Amino acid sequence: MTLRHILDGLRWYVREFTGETAYDRYCERHRRNHPYAPVPTRREYEQLRTQHRETHPSSRCC
Repeated sequence: MTLRHILDGLRWYVREFTGETAYDRYCERHRRNHPYAPVPTRREYEQLRTQHRETHPSSRCC
């Protein structure tokens, strides 16, 4: 393994862990399901996500 492979793997892990890739996956899914609709900006996406969490509360307990 080269240093480049290790750094790429570390970057992937950190992005997955922090939720950074959620927007990327959302954009891919949005483009696939709604090819002619504009993709929301990251800010709009975060607002939609927050609104969804507030209107659909879920317990995080066991």
